[in-house]
Amino acid sequence: MNKRARKHTSILSYWTLRYLLIISIGLLLTALFTFWWIQQEAMNNRMQTTGLLAQEIADRSVGTDGKLAINPSLDKLVEDRKRFFKVTTEMCVIITGPAGELLYSSPPMTGEEMRYKLNDTLTDSRTPEYKAAAAQIRGDQATLGQVLVMQSKRSLRHIPQEEITFFSIIIVFLIILSWLTIYLLSIKLAKPVQRVAAAAAQISSGQYNIVLETGAKEREIHELLVSFQEMAAKLQQFEQSRAIMLAGVSHELKTPVTSIKGLLHAVREGVVEGEEAGEFLDIALLETGRLQHMVADLLDYNALTAGMVAVRNDKLEAAPLLEEILYQWKLTQSEDVCEPILHLPESPLLLRGDPLRIQQIIVNLLNNSVQAKAPDRRLQLKLTLTATPQGMAEIIVSDNGPGIHPDNRERIFDAFFRSSGKQSVLRGLGLGLTFSRLLAEAMGGTLELGSTPQQGCSFVLRLPLVV
Repeated sequence: MNKRARKHTSILSYWTLRYLLIISIGLLLTALFTFWWIQQEAMNNRMQTTGLLAQEIADRSVGTDGKLAINPSLDKLVEDRKRFFKVTTEMCVIITGPAGELLYSSPPMTGEEMRYKLNDTLTDSRTPEYKAAAAQIRGDQATLGQVLVMQSKRSLRHIPQEEITFFSIIIVFLIILSWLTIYLLSIKLAKPVQRVAAAAAQISSGQYNIVLETGAKEREIHELLVSFQEMAAKLQQFEQSRAIMLAGVSHELKTPVTSIKGLLHAVREGVVEGEEAGEFLDIALLETGRLQHMVADLLDYNALTAGMVAVRNDKLEAAPLLEEILYQWKLTQSEDVCEPILHLPESPLLLRGDPLRIQQIIVNLLNNSVQAKAPDRRLQLKLTLTATPQGMAEIIVSDNGPGIHPDNRERIFDAFFRSSGKQSVLRGLGLGLTFSRLLAEAMGGTLELGSTPQQGCSFVLRLPLVV
């Protein structure tokens, strides 16, 4: 089933809307809780003040003779307190005598109305909408009566409109400030991501020449832009190398094919006969062998890079292995090639590796020295076996040839690289050293170019010793 394409939104819209919604909800919940808490604190504080008012009225209701007496200025006191609490009819003041009889009320009410408003003990409001604060009127020796000041819970929790307006303005201001902060941050983060996305689109269309502004102050964004630009540069370099590699491989494979075709065509058409035809066939066989060698190198390289070549991890005696490799290699060389000089340590060394792969590496290094030998002097080859303090067996293969140009020392292990001087004499794909290094690494070792001697060059093969 074809799934419906999901609609994508920009980072600016996604973050601004969602984070603004989250912050707004959080601020509103905080505001509601704060508003509720303020109301509760206001009610508690006002009940304490109401209790003080009840005690004040009780104190003023005792005459100089110690008897209960209603102060004539009590109405004015009650009205002043009502204005102070900003309430009208929602405050009720009741004074009762020793037997619970009604002596004073504001607003005026009857005894029945009083008992309807108060509970049976005359100490609190009968309805839950009101709260009452009581104070005893005490004379010299006895309780003379009681003062009750009742207020509605609504008036106790009342918050002035000015405070609500001010609090609302603060909440709205915080929401706007949060939105503005998120919006600016989203723009700040969206711009480099948009640039990287645009650059990725260019790369997907085959344009690798990407230039990004990498001057961002944020470390993570700066690292992202720099890394992406470096990746684009490496992709461009890889694409150029791939094009050069394909052109070189095509040319190197085409040359022997063309030569073989021409030689066989000459023999088939009778252009050459007798011994000369035999020579043409010999040359064609030689070109076929070279072609087979290049194809084998290419297949081996691809197999090793894909991890499809099995490498053994045997315990090997280094000295007998090197002697056997040099003996077999010398049998395949012409008489003008001197036998390599082998320097071995006094004590035997046991290393770990694949004897066939070690032979491939050393034979490749020796063949490279023979192919690159200087025409004006006799080639001298030398192999030196030593042990390093790091627990590695070190095999140095050196010669007295023309050496490697300093400009090429950093690239000789690159796949399909061949120096210009070597290309003019030999035909190959330039995979020998690359393949040899991969084999050495597969056995847990390394293959590096050694220090530059006065004449020739040296390669250092390191393989782990048996612990």
